[in-house]
Amino acid sequence: MSMQSQFSSAIMQICDEKNISKEAVVEAVQDALAAAYRKDYGSRDQRARAEFDDKTGLFKVYRQFEVVEEVENAEAEKTLEQAKKINSQAEVGDVIEIEVTPKNFGRIAAQTARQVIIQRIREAEREELYKTYKDREGELLFGQVQRVEGPAVFIELEKASVVLERPFQIPGEKFYNGQRIKLYLEKVEKTEKGPNIVISRTHKDFIKGLLELEVPEVAESTVEIKEIAREPGVRTKVAVYSKEEGIDPVGSCVGQKGVRIQAVTNEIGNERIDVVEWDADPVKYLINALSPAKIISIELHEDDRLAKVFVTEDQRSLAIGKNGQNVRLASILTGWEIDIEDFEGPVSEDEEVEASADTDVEVLSPEAGEKQEDEEVKDMSNNGDSDKKDTGEDEQNDKGDLGKLAAKLEEQEKDLGENDQDTAKEERAEEKGDGKQSSEGQKKEGKEEKDKKEFQDKEAKTENEADKKTSATEKSEGKEGKE
Repeated sequence: MSMQSQFSSAIMQICDEKNISKEAVVEAVQDALAAAYRKDYGSRDQRARAEFDDKTGLFKVYRQFEVVEEVENAEAEKTLEQAKKINSQAEVGDVIEIEVTPKNFGRIAAQTARQVIIQRIREAEREELYKTYKDREGELLFGQVQRVEGPAVFIELEKASVVLERPFQIPGEKFYNGQRIKLYLEKVEKTEKGPNIVISRTHKDFIKGLLELEVPEVAESTVEIKEIAREPGVRTKVAVYSKEEGIDPVGSCVGQKGVRIQAVTNEIGNERIDVVEWDADPVKYLINALSPAKIISIELHEDDRLAKVFVTEDQRSLAIGKNGQNVRLASILTGWEIDIEDFEGPVSEDEEVEASADTDVEVLSPEAGEKQEDEEVKDMSNNGDSDKKDTGEDEQNDKGDLGKLAAKLEEQEKDLGENDQDTAKEERAEEKGDGKQSSEGQKKEGKEEKDKKEFQDKEAKTENEADKKTSATEKSEGKEGKE
């Protein structure tokens, strides 16, 4: 096999092994051959060009001269008269070429060009790698852990080996050799040593990529992810929205029995994820973002993008969250600065506002806030009158109950009198009867005494209940008198 054929085969093998374009390798070979000619057969001032025919495996070297009116560098310039002898159509400013391929140039050129070819191939690989991953910025990648060295984790990707630095790792997560993990391609930068591929597991869009992987509605853009607020390893809030009717964006992301969101949570080390519904109305959006806390009212200051959120005392800690996580993430999610304040005034269960998009929450301006305070004072006054009225009705009800108890006692006394008359008749009948009848009469008499005792106990119990009812009524009247 000729040297030319070997050279051509080597180029083809390099292209296949390094997965780089053939044009880049040929260009590197041509530049290397031109550099080798200038070093061994010419001088640095010469201009040379090598041409390689990948079909035949042959290559040629040409010296280049620029056509000028007056020659200053004989190694690279020629006058128009000299150029006309080489090319009759030459003009001033043209570049003419003369073939100068040496007879024994092949072996020497290959040895000299070796290092240059290797360098150019590396550069071509880096450029190819840069183009491959530059177009994939913002995508989810799959990798395998090669090794772990201190805080650095070396990851093998499809065509590159990258390092997952500590700032881009979820706090507390552990890695082991051979582990398959998902990564977010944050950015790709050009450097002298090649492309710098930055991967991350802490970026907020990493959650978006995982949801696109697990939730078909998100991948198909049926459900849109509007915003994400994240504290890696701790908690994340995701605002979702759907234009299509009949599709629940939150339910689609959570999945049946939470299987979809659980798959995402398992990938990020059991980090808590809150999926809330996005709303164009900032009030409803704020309510959803602060869930599960119950909101009483919201006062918006649009000039400062400030939202004052009023909650009851028992809901304050829930609205703020552990170490302020809930309110901080809600502020990032909505783009509003949020102040949690205590709501002053009585709040019934029916008046409590749950964090739902269907809730009507009053948005207060500062002037409206003062007006509301005056109305609350009036309401408290009216409530006092209403309480008195209710107390009077309770007294009438108590008196009615006492009357019923008295009537019941009279009826029981009447029944007792009838029983006494029956007992007297039976006694007279027993006096006339024989010993057997006397014995039966004694039994009957004992039974009647027992019934009488039970009736007395029952009567005493009824009187005690009436006394308790009367005492409760007196206490209520005394309390109203103090007020």
